[in-house]
Amino acid sequence: MTHSPTARPGRTLTAVAVVQFMVSLDLSVVNVGLPQIAAGLGFSAVGLTWVIHAYALTFGGLLLLGGKAADRYGRRRVLLLGLTLFGLASLSGGFAQEPGHLVAARAAQGIGAAALAPAALALLTATFPAGRARIRAFGVWSAMNAAGGALGVLIGGLLTEYAGWRWVMFVNVPMAACALALTWRADPGPPPARGGRPDVLGAVLATAGMTLLVFGIVRTDHYSWTSPVTLTTLGVAAALLTSFLHVERTTTREPLIRLGLFANRSVTGANAYNLLVGAAMASAFYFVSLYLQRVLHTGPALTGVMFLPFALGVVAGSALAVKLGYRLAPRTLLVIGGLLTAAGFAWFGLIGPDGTFTTDVLGPSIVASVGFGLCLAPVVSTATADVAPHETGTASGLLNSSRQIGASLGLAALGTIAYNRTGPTGTPAALSDGYALGLTLGAALLLAAVLIALTVLRRTSPPAQAEHTADPGLTPARD
Repeated sequence: MTHSPTARPGRTLTAVAVVQFMVSLDLSVVNVGLPQIAAGLGFSAVGLTWVIHAYALTFGGLLLLGGKAADRYGRRRVLLLGLTLFGLASLSGGFAQEPGHLVAARAAQGIGAAALAPAALALLTATFPAGRARIRAFGVWSAMNAAGGALGVLIGGLLTEYAGWRWVMFVNVPMAACALALTWRADPGPPPARGGRPDVLGAVLATAGMTLLVFGIVRTDHYSWTSPVTLTTLGVAAALLTSFLHVERTTTREPLIRLGLFANRSVTGANAYNLLVGAAMASAFYFVSLYLQRVLHTGPALTGVMFLPFALGVVAGSALAVKLGYRLAPRTLLVIGGLLTAAGFAWFGLIGPDGTFTTDVLGPSIVASVGFGLCLAPVVSTATADVAPHETGTASGLLNSSRQIGASLGLAALGTIAYNRTGPTGTPAALSDGYALGLTLGAALLLAAVLIALTVLRRTSPPAQAEHTADPGLTPARD
């Protein structure tokens, strides 16, 4: 692929924005439809979580491979391939006739997303390498990321109630087609880096290990933590993940991820922060959606509408992060955003069977969503700022991977804890008690993320300082 003389950065930004909206929407669009999906295809209460796990695990487990492939074979080429697979998997999932069919389609969606997400972010990073343009570009990216994730619940509710749950899968097809057309005309970015073949063995070991780890955690609803079944499953998972690290350290080919990358404190700190935020957010969407429908007996469409304040709050927080990004260091924004989100989750933890939308959902939604929006752009910028150009795809894949793996592990752990607290009765009081516990533990995870930002990430100046010489009106600030 050659660089088009008519290509413009704005065209690339538009294509990446649509891609990110679609990927983020797919992470949350199924949440409101879960009760109807369970009834339509016959999922069990615990088995239903695999509609989310199948996507998150293949997405998170293969993102590093996707990022490496983007660096090796070209960002736009991998992005087009991922979009095609994602669209076809969505179409297949809409026609699912039994639980296994839908889980397989969701896994295929995750594979497609694992190719397109890091390729899109690497293309954006290469197109906007520094300065104010980078801040604005990542602001747009984070806004679309936030809007897709939060509006996905609204769109999912409307589709589930008025068109049927299958449309939460079908809705991705026209968006994938639109993204394909936009990406085809976008700037292909820098030429691919030379190197060996991506490490497929490492990707398989990582994905299989994470899948078994989540499976072992989820199955503790039937087998205790000390049972032979649980211990064997978790032991095999640990062996696979250890083998993954060994392969990455000793392979003579190009590794899936260069372990030396973790010597960069920005990369390590941002990914640890991202993993914990992903764990908390995925669990919150799951618990709040079920609380509204199963405890407050709200319909799917109205449940989606009730998530709209959260969507608007995340967009507002993302816009505020762009404004503050000229004056405050990314670490400062991560701390402020993490504390706000944790406060909102702690407020969510006060829900009860006699709660109302206004007192139990609206208030904490606004606080948590603005805080979450403040975190999005700074964590991406931090994780990719000091990475060599030929590793931007890998770093982007690692960041997305940490979010998805965190989402699956968080939902598995907190979901199992909430299920154990709820017990077999399923009464509104028992359900709300379990959901409240899960949300409170989510707040604890966010506080841990803030602690990581304070102790691991370095004190840095805001991005505006880089342009201070060219623009004397800017005053640098530090943490």
